[in-house]
Amino acid sequence: MLTFAEHDHAYVFNQNINIDLSYNKFSGNSVPTNCRETFNVFRSVSRQNNSILSNCLSPCSKDQYSLHLNCGGNQTTVGNIKYDADEASGGAAKFFQGSANWGFSSTGDFADVWSSDKDHIANNISVLRMNNSELYRTARLSPLSLTYYARCLANGNYTVKLHFAEIVLRDNRSYYGVGRRMFDVYIQEKRVLKDFDIKKEAQGVDKEVIKVFKAVVSVKTLEIRFQWAGKGTTNVPKSGVYGSLISAISVQSDFKRPDDSKTKIFIVIGVVSALCLIFATFGILWLKGCFGGKTSREEVLRGFDLQTGFFRFKQIKAATNNFDAANKLGEGGFGAVYKGELLDGTIIAVKQLSSKSKQGNREFVNEIGMISALQHPNLVKLYGCCIEGNQLLLVYEYMANNSLAHTLFGPEEGLKKLDWHTRQKICVGIARGLAYLHEESALKIVHRDIKTNNILLDEDLNPKISDFGLAKLDEEEKTHISTRVAGTIGYMAPEYALWGYLTDKADVYSFGVVALELLSGKNNIKYRPNENFVCLLDWALVLQQKGNLMELVDPKLGSQFNKEEAIRMIKVALLCANPSPALRPTMSAVVSMLEGQTIVHEVKINPSIYGDELGFKAFTEDSDIDHSSYDETRSLIYSSNEKWTASTSSSV
Repeated sequence: MLTFAEHDHAYVFNQNINIDLSYNKFSGNSVPTNCRETFNVFRSVSRQNNSILSNCLSPCSKDQYSLHLNCGGNQTTVGNIKYDADEASGGAAKFFQGSANWGFSSTGDFADVWSSDKDHIANNISVLRMNNSELYRTARLSPLSLTYYARCLANGNYTVKLHFAEIVLRDNRSYYGVGRRMFDVYIQEKRVLKDFDIKKEAQGVDKEVIKVFKAVVSVKTLEIRFQWAGKGTTNVPKSGVYGSLISAISVQSDFKRPDDSKTKIFIVIGVVSALCLIFATFGILWLKGCFGGKTSREEVLRGFDLQTGFFRFKQIKAATNNFDAANKLGEGGFGAVYKGELLDGTIIAVKQLSSKSKQGNREFVNEIGMISALQHPNLVKLYGCCIEGNQLLLVYEYMANNSLAHTLFGPEEGLKKLDWHTRQKICVGIARGLAYLHEESALKIVHRDIKTNNILLDEDLNPKISDFGLAKLDEEEKTHISTRVAGTIGYMAPEYALWGYLTDKADVYSFGVVALELLSGKNNIKYRPNENFVCLLDWALVLQQKGNLMELVDPKLGSQFNKEEAIRMIKVALLCANPSPALRPTMSAVVSMLEGQTIVHEVKINPSIYGDELGFKAFTEDSDIDHSSYDETRSLIYSSNEKWTASTSSSV
């Protein structure tokens, strides 16, 4: 955690210089509480609360449901929509608050030019003939990173429209026509456009391109970031012509604005609060078995205060084409998973839990309760649920590249995607997701079932931790949790598998196993080079004793990998898989080590200590442990041409 000393506050505010502290981890009470445009403190506070953009912004007075900006231009009206003016100059470290509800953060100066703040706004240089041309006469430019934020938005689903038109580069045969502008776009920290080229997309210059996206607001805030990733030209038609360009932004809620009547609001708040208290109490008692399962699931679940949308069964039925077998992604222990498409084009994965399974009911309640409170780029996103009658359905974002298990151990074409850079990215991403669960989120959570099946990969092969059906809250006042054992053999920490002693260090152990599998391309349980070895981890420890750690690296990588990063990943994995939980690092320390910011201290372990780890079946009579092999245990919220079957058994 970083701190900003009191005397530093006075210094920077008395200096007419650009200071950029954005995207940092300062303690909340150390960052100045008053804003200055050339002192960029956007997202500089440690993100215990994801709604905090900056300490210097005033609290929200009421919910907003839309935002319309004419980027770089004056106020204008198109149809019945008024677009706010956005004429503020840019800067190398700009943190501008347009109103109480929106603003932007701009980072970087244009290279190789004596730039002024005015260089961050572009004006058209020819006649614009498109409809609503007033939105495209100006545009905001950024040489590196530009983030627009909308604050005080009511939580829910929104439609985001981004308006683009290339008004600087030309498409004639002159020197002005050979330039290429390319940049990436992120919404809510998820990349939605990569290497976006306005001129190419519009098939010419001075032509509008409108990109439409769906976004979920869960903590009153929406962020849209434009990032130059170093691609395209930088000196054509002159130095400093590169980076992102945005003409206008429109954000509109997909739900109706509630009645403004104060009387109705007070009544609703009172009723909902009472119902939440009653139903939450019923839910807890029901989970403990006090009502023998007779209480309606729908009554109980609707009492939970979740930042999650409720879907009607008919919506899910239509999205999956009446649960067509062609859309079935696989079969789980408590039901099937289907691919679906909502009316707005959003691709979803629908996890269907069996209405006859009491344990499935427990997992449903646990998963929706856990993940609805979590928002992180490396956690799978829960869109909502359906609890009509006997239907128990969870609706997730769709993962186009399947699970890590399928990619590593499935068809050969999947493995080809996993070059060294991608493996390193996946490893760090998983570590960041776990660090968030253990240390950064408001709820401190132990996942309990970290394995390659439960790591999903999006279209860009970014990892997302999924399947929170076994997750447990980590109560900070307790040193550990004593619980019935549940999980998957080969990934469970020894102290948890043998004695039910559960801390967040159990997840650290599981991560160590996953990291070894990712690096070696081998399955921990299935890989036995000869009868003397129990598993992949056992073999890794023997290689460590012999000083031959590089033998672990997947031979399919050939020489196309970074040796320093590989050695670092192996050492971190073995450190995480230490049989003693006290000697395992925290996940934030793991992230730091994997990124090369902290030295990895190697600890050699006697391989014989793992000899009996898998021989504890006598302990599992009162446990819910998955004994199945990888071919029988598959995470199911993914895309697959094959119909993989999963079999998992768990208890919360």
